[in-house]
Formats: sequence, structure tokens, C-alpha cells
Amino acid sequence: MNEVITEQKRGWLGRLRSGLSKSSGRLAQGVGDIFTKHKLDETSLADLEELLISADLGVNTSAKLAGQLADHRFEKDVTGDTVRQALAGDIAAILSPVAVPLTIKASNRPQVILMVGVNGTGKTTTVGKLAKIYKEQGLKVMLAAADTFRAAAIDQLVQWGTRTGVEIFTDAPGADPAAVAYQALEKARNEGMDLLLIDTAGRLHNKANLMAELQKICRVLTKLDPDAPHDVIMVLDATTGQNAHTQVEMFKQLVDITGLVVTKLDGTAKGGVVVGLADRFGLPIHAIGVGEAAQDLQPFDAGDFASGLLGLDR
Repeated sequence: MNEVITEQKRGWLGRLRSGLSKSSGRLAQGVGDIFTKHKLDETSLADLEELLISADLGVNTSAKLAGQLADHRFEKDVTGDTVRQALAGDIAAILSPVAVPLTIKASNRPQVILMVGVNGTGKTTTVGKLAKIYKEQGLKVMLAAADTFRAAAIDQLVQWGTRTGVEIFTDAPGADPAAVAYQALEKARNEGMDLLLIDTAGRLHNKANLMAELQKICRVLTKLDPDAPHDVIMVLDATTGQNAHTQVEMFKQLVDITGLVVTKLDGTAKGGVVVGLADRFGLPIHAIGVGEAAQDLQPFDAGDFASGLLGLDR
């Protein structure tokens, strides 16, 4: 059993490194170039800060990391590899407090997870992948298709339900999303489900009526369970870079975001945005995605991510 787990871990680390290669390639080359030309001085630290900003770590986080690097006790002729190792350690320290697994509590029965985010983040796919993960752990899982604006979203969720063998609650396109969520929770409770995953429509954070609809869904759910939804997880697309900060900020003003899932890290050189998000918001990052397959969504590990981002073996 331990050998199987080790092999699975090794496989995931390989996919993570591959997925982060666009981000790590830019950082590794940039750090190498800086510390081939300069020793650890004001010029090199300023160049490093600029490099980190360009890798989407954000202005404040980049300044913090560059400042911390100055505090490390290096030899005078520091190498790029040494700097990368130090940076990975400092980044892992930022990420560790937010690397929080999504736990399903038997006392909730069902635990209600509301999945939110803007259009095109991979939200529905993430719902399906989570369903597969928890079904394989032996939990009774139900999906609810509360994205009633797009018939394609309902169809996509039905396909995931069929593929994973979990029950799915749907209504006709155009139905009231809050009513769908309410009826799904009612059914999930009656059937003794452990977990109810509610997919919602992707919505731009500047559309007041759609954002108000999310608040309505939350209000309606509390009529059946005062603590529902137990989790409101926002799915972010890493390719949007710094725009992810604006999205989180706007959603947080209207609903109680309890955690994040970051997808599409394999398609971008902006993987550093995860570090900036962790540093700014401190929200739990439950999982990250580096591909389309179900096994490409895995719990977030601070050390693995930091090493992968800097192109280091762990």
C-alpha cells in the first residue's frame, strides 16, 4: 500500500512540475541571469523584485520576498541555485498556513459546498473532479446543477455524474437557481448523503444582479440548515494572473468565501499568482489543478508547489 501511495505521489509531483514549467522556466532563468551578473546587492535585489512581479507574485509579496532574501546569510558569490533554494523556502513559509485540506465532517450530513467563480474558470469540471475524489473515499455524494442559465452546464454536470456514479439533481434550463439548491439539499438530507456539491453559474464580479443571486442561494439554504452552505469555494483560473485578486475581493464583499481552488496552472506562466493570493487574503487553498484529468486536481501542498514554482526537485 505504501508503495502505491509513493508512486501516486511521485506521479503527481511530475505532473505538478510539468504543469508549472512555464512559470518555473521564467523564474529559474531570470534568477540565474541576475546572479550571474551581480552579487547579492541592491541592484540584484531590485532586479529580483522586478522578476517576481513579472511572474505575478504581486508587488507587495515580491517586495517582501526580496527583502527576506537580503536577510539570508549567503556567501559573497551567491549562485542562482542557492537563491532559488532560499526563495522556495520563503515562499513555502507564505503558503504553508493556507495549505488546508477540504475536510468533510460527518456531523454535517450532508456537508453543503457551494462552488462559485467567474465565467470560464473550470468550475463545473472541478465539481465533477471533487465528486470523483470523495466518491472514491466511500462518501455518498450528490451534485446539484444550479447553473440553470446554460443548458450545456447542466449537460456537463450530468456527464460527470454518470462518469463518477454519483446522483445528480437537475431542473429545466432557466429554473430559479436558489430553488434548485433548496430542493437538492432537501433531497440530499432525505437520502442520507454525506456531501452535496452545488454548481453555480459563472458570473462576472461586476454584475450586481448575478452576485445578488448568490446571496439568495445562501439565504435559501439556511432555511433547511442554519449552517449551510458549510463551504463556499471559489474556483480561480491561474491564467488570469492579477485579475484573480480583483475577483476574490469582489466576491468576498458579498458572500463568505471559505476557500479557493486554483485551476489551469498548466497553461500559464502566471503560477506565481497563487503566492500573492495566499499572502494577501490568507484564504485556505484546498486544491490546485494542472490538467483536464481527474487525477490532475490534487490537495495543495506548500512545499511541493514552492519547489515546482522554482523548478527544484523535492
